[in-house]
Amino acid sequence: MKKIRLGKTGLMVTKMAMGCLPVQRCNDEYAVKLLRAAYEGGINYFDTANSYTDSEKKIGMALSDVRENIIISTKSEARDKKGVLAHIENSLRTMKTDYIDLFQFHQAPELPDINDPDGAFAGALEAKKRGWIGHIGLTTHSIDVAEGCIESGNFETLQFPFSYISSERDLSLANKCRDADMGYIAMKGLAGGILTNARACAAFMNSYDNVVPIWGIQKLEELQQWLELAEEEPQMDEEMEKFIHKEREELAGSFCRSCGYCMPCTVGIDIRNCARMNMLLRRSPWQQYMTDEWREKMEKIEDCVGCGKCSSRCPYKLDTPNLLKYMLKDYREFYEAHKNLI
Repeated sequence: MKKIRLGKTGLMVTKMAMGCLPVQRCNDEYAVKLLRAAYEGGINYFDTANSYTDSEKKIGMALSDVRENIIISTKSEARDKKGVLAHIENSLRTMKTDYIDLFQFHQAPELPDINDPDGAFAGALEAKKRGWIGHIGLTTHSIDVAEGCIESGNFETLQFPFSYISSERDLSLANKCRDADMGYIAMKGLAGGILTNARACAAFMNSYDNVVPIWGIQKLEELQQWLELAEEEPQMDEEMEKFIHKEREELAGSFCRSCGYCMPCTVGIDIRNCARMNMLLRRSPWQQYMTDEWREKMEKIEDCVGCGKCSSRCPYKLDTPNLLKYMLKDYREFYEAHKNLI
């Protein structure tokens, strides 16, 4: 499988990488089978996080015996030195390894203070000094933080949402990382499940020679599809460009990326799913969203108290309360139009 250099880290990672958040939803046996199949299929880069419940444990179960052949990145949301060190030590133990190739500050709302002796960055430096981690990067959903990360020169990699419906400002991050010799790791290549043409998504990623997409994979069938696309290496052509242009016209702009920064909701609304329901209904099998459970989730929007906390936390500056109201109205209309087909 094709490998690329992850910026100044020097790590040679497979262009097709595996995001391991979804394996927390698999039982142990299936997770081990899935991770092992990914490794045997040629993938050498696995990205996880301390907060992904038992994802790290399953990586240890599946891949500890081939540790020298793979590259692992993990993350911590801790914002102080003590917390970062505790998380890294736990990750080492859980994944049955004595080193982590790339450590990343997870979902950073701002850049860590590199001068704080008790801060998170000091924790990462201490871990590197101890030989626990090899390189330091950052993940975020904030474009301002992402640009600051590159400009600071203090990080070796950036992980950011990146797909063919990203804004021009977001897309420019790939070239900025190349210029800074930083590794660029693309998360949410399917825009939170809104994009359904995997071949188009792969072709888009292949048009950037320095971008490493991590695909969240939960099923063996999904894995097989991505492995086949890795072998095919689809490229952008006129037909693909027309398709992506049409998708961008329909989808780009103010839509929920399902990043979860808005959560938790004051009254328990499942914002990260409810706020993009119109797309889910029209771009995936809609029947699954017509259940009593989903109708209850959508009707929960009526309980919104307009506190504004969700909007204040949204890195994309969405008017979330009004977006939710629109989604509920659209959902009710869609349900009435389709209820006889359920």
